[in-house]
Amino acid sequence: MSSLIGLILMGIGLLFDLFGCIGLVRLPDVYNRLQAATKCVTLGTCFLLSGVMVSEGVSALSVKALVCMIFILIISPTAAHAIARGAHLSGVKLWEGSVCDKYAEDREGKK
Repeated sequence: MSSLIGLILMGIGLLFDLFGCIGLVRLPDVYNRLQAATKCVTLGTCFLLSGVMVSEGVSALSVKALVCMIFILIISPTAAHAIARGAHLSGVKLWEGSVCDKYAEDREGKK
């Protein structure tokens, strides 16, 4: 039964990863692509790792999967924020359909 639940979790993870990869190809600018990569791929990878944990039971592999999941949950959003801020500070333009620019609003408020 646990292997079936693990396979379902891995299937959900694969779908999230697939949608994140499609978002990387289809979205218009670096900021939207970062959003797809951060949310979809992080969640998909965590589902994959939790599926491995459920299907393997309590073992060294489960502990390694848990450590990897915690690492991904901490590092991925932090890295995406740093990349987005660096792209904005270096002058990468937003997509023309973007509604607001919070970094520019913050920068104008400091001046």
